[in-house]
Amino acid sequence: MTAYFSAHPAPVPSEAEVPERCWPQPDAPRLQTVTLFRDHPLLLDCGRPLSSVRVAYHAYGVPSPEAVLVTHALTGTSALHEWWPALFGPERALDPQRSYIVCSNVLGGCAGTAGPAELEGAPLTLRDMVAVQRELLRVLGVRRVTVIGGSMGGMQVYEWLRSYPDLVERAVIVGAPARHSPWAVGLNTAQRNAIRLAPGGEGLKVARQIAMLSYRSPASFEQTQAGESRRTPGTPAIASYLAYQGEKLAERFCEESYCTLTEAMDSFALSDDDLRAIRPPVLAVGISSDVLYPSAEVRAQAALLPNAQYWELESIHGHDAFLMDAATLETRVRDFLWDGL
Repeated sequence: MTAYFSAHPAPVPSEAEVPERCWPQPDAPRLQTVTLFRDHPLLLDCGRPLSSVRVAYHAYGVPSPEAVLVTHALTGTSALHEWWPALFGPERALDPQRSYIVCSNVLGGCAGTAGPAELEGAPLTLRDMVAVQRELLRVLGVRRVTVIGGSMGGMQVYEWLRSYPDLVERAVIVGAPARHSPWAVGLNTAQRNAIRLAPGGEGLKVARQIAMLSYRSPASFEQTQAGESRRTPGTPAIASYLAYQGEKLAERFCEESYCTLTEAMDSFALSDDDLRAIRPPVLAVGISSDVLYPSAEVRAQAALLPNAQYWELESIHGHDAFLMDAATLETRVRDFLWDGL
């Protein structure tokens, strides 16, 4: 099997080490950085210009004018081989031997791309994130793109379809809505309130615990977290699990990024007319047990797209099934992406 990435994280190259057109060489580290909008600023949706935007990204396969862009979820990163291995690799939906694949860390995040400090308090939108991705692809020489993402990544795919429909060959939207519901906004609001009431990391841990309850389902927790914790005897397994998830996120994520990104998600909204105007072929995937973005919501919005297929991933694991049951998802996504190619 061909190795597409090393077993150990490669060092991030300095600006001088990035090739002039930023095309990765066969032996280059897969994690790369580039500064965009040097000569012309990015005008954020709020009206503020932003110049010299640092972007961290992974690229896989041979550079090509046609690419697959993978957009990551709220706390994800550009290292898609780490978080979506069931979809990545030879003869899988995301095959670097078959396609040039790009995934960048989102604007406002904390994994190498410009974050909240560079935004200096300016509100962020998903349109802003997608504009940065568009510029990255332009610099990489990409002229046509297939876009795929789950959760917040799927919302970015919707924004691609609204903002750059002429560039999109086809799209896959997994477990994501075209607009954030009051239910989803309420959950994010509670998480941000936890962070603001207990800054310094403790609030972020609680925010993650709230989020995890919406990412899974009652049946999933009944199967995986029933009874007493083996890690901390005398404690319910679910309590130990939630504490562990909070600790783990607080070690690697920034609370300012968490607030910035969830606020961007909450302001995201495509109208029914926006959906009816989308022409590229779309595969919309709902998840049968998703309590965050119920399958009925995903299906109803996909039904407004003129050229969409809806498919439902049957799983007890709720919203996180796009990661936990990704092997089942892979077959359907591969069939859609490779159809006619």
